[in-house]
Amino acid sequence: MTLAFADPTETTLPAHALERPALEGWLADQDEVTRDWVAANGFTGRIGQALLIPSSQGGPRCALLGYGTPESRARKRFCLAAAAESLPEGVYRLQHQLTDDDLAAECFGWLMSGYAFDRYKTKTGSKARLVAPDGVDRARIEALANAEALTRDLINTPAADMGPVQLQAAALALASEFGARATTVLGDDLLAQNLPMIHAVGRAAEQAPRLIEFNWGNTGPRLTLVGKGVCFDTGGLDLKPASAMALMKKDMGGAANVLGLARMIMALNLPVQLRVLIPAVENAVAGNAFRPGDILTSRKGLTVEVNNTDAEGRLVLADALALADEGEPDLIISMATLTGAARVAVGPDLAPFYTDDEDAAQSLSKAAARVADPVWRLPFHTPYESMIEPDMADLDNAPGGGFAGSITAALFLRRFVTASRYIHFDIYGWQPAKAPARPKGGAAQGPRALLASLPEILNL
Repeated sequence: MTLAFADPTETTLPAHALERPALEGWLADQDEVTRDWVAANGFTGRIGQALLIPSSQGGPRCALLGYGTPESRARKRFCLAAAAESLPEGVYRLQHQLTDDDLAAECFGWLMSGYAFDRYKTKTGSKARLVAPDGVDRARIEALANAEALTRDLINTPAADMGPVQLQAAALALASEFGARATTVLGDDLLAQNLPMIHAVGRAAEQAPRLIEFNWGNTGPRLTLVGKGVCFDTGGLDLKPASAMALMKKDMGGAANVLGLARMIMALNLPVQLRVLIPAVENAVAGNAFRPGDILTSRKGLTVEVNNTDAEGRLVLADALALADEGEPDLIISMATLTGAARVAVGPDLAPFYTDDEDAAQSLSKAAARVADPVWRLPFHTPYESMIEPDMADLDNAPGGGFAGSITAALFLRRFVTASRYIHFDIYGWQPAKAPARPKGGAAQGPRALLASLPEILNL
C-alpha cells in the first residue's frame, strides 16, 4: 500500500485539534446548539476522542480531535492518530497550534494510521485522510511513512513466505527502484569469499545462506548499514521451546529496519554513499547444523567458541561487520533483534543503542525526541570484555552467568569494527499490543531517529 496525504476536495472538513484546557475557549465562540452537542456526546478533549459537529443542514461542518494535556501526551505517541482512527472516512484539514516538530510527528502518525497488513486477510487502516498542513514537508513525511510500511510488511510476513530467498528479492527490488547496484554472495561462495560464520549458521537450512549487498550514491560521506537477516530462528541444536519460537519470524527485523532506513535515505536523496549489507540465513536444525562447542574462525580471523547455537545473530553480523569495516566508511550502523536482555532492560518500546561516539549519541538522542522515535543509550562497558573471552578461543558467542546479555553481545560485535565509527541497535522490532498508529505486529525502531540525526553526525 502507498501512504500519502490527501489533496483537498469540496468536502474537506476542518479538524480542530484541541487540548483539554483549550476546549472551553473554542466552545465560547460557538452557538448554544454546538455547545449542547459537544456536551451531549461527552467530548472533553481527551486523547483518542473525535466528534463530528453537524451543520444546520444536517451534514458535518467540522471535526473535533482530542489532544489531551501535556501530561497525558507524555505517556503516548501519535495522539492525533488515536483520534483519526475514530473518524469516519473522509478528507480532513488540520486546525492546530502545534509546534513544527510536534506537527510533523503527528502528521506521520496520521499517515501510519492508514497502514494495515492485508496480505492474508482483507483489512484496512483508518480511512480518515489528511491534507498536508502548511509548513509540513509533505514529501519527507510520505517517504518516512512508506519506508516504515515496508519494514512492517517484511516483519509481518511469516517465514514460509519470507525466507532468505524472499528477503533477497525484497532487498533487490528496493535497490532496483532507486537505481542501486546490487550483488549477492550465495551458499558455498560465502566460504570462497571468506564469510565463514554466515555460512556456518545458515548451511543447515533448505534455503542457502547469503550476503545481500547494494550500493547507492557516488558523493558524500560513506555510510554502511548492516542488518541481521535471520529469517527464522529455531535456536539451532540449542532448540528454543515453542513459546520462545512463536515470534521468530521477526528475527529478520534488523534487516527490515535497515531496508526501511535505506529507503528513506534514497527517497530523500541524502548526499551520502550508501552501502547496505544483509546476512540472510535461517537458523535451522539438520545433520550439518553447527554445534555447541564448535569453534568458528571469522572473516576477521578471530576464533569464536559456540556455547549456544541460539546466539547466532551476532555470528552472522560479525562477518558482515568485518567486511563493512574493511572499507573504512565514515559510519557503520548495525540493527538487529539480538537479545532478550535488551527487552528486559528497556521493554518493547525503546530502541537501545550503543556507540563510543559521544557526539553521535547526543545527536541521536536529541533527534529521537524530536521525531517521536524513542531510543536509549546503553554502554559499551569495557570492563565486561573478559566475559566474552573463553579459554579455548578468542571470543565466546554466549557467555554464561546471565548478566549483561545485551552489553556482552554489543561488545562481541564491537570486536569486528576497529577502523570506523560505529552505532549498534539491539531492537525488538515488534509492537506487542495495538497503539495509536501502531497496530500489533512488526515495527520500525530507530530509523526515523537515525535519519534525523545523520545530517549532524555526518556533517551533511
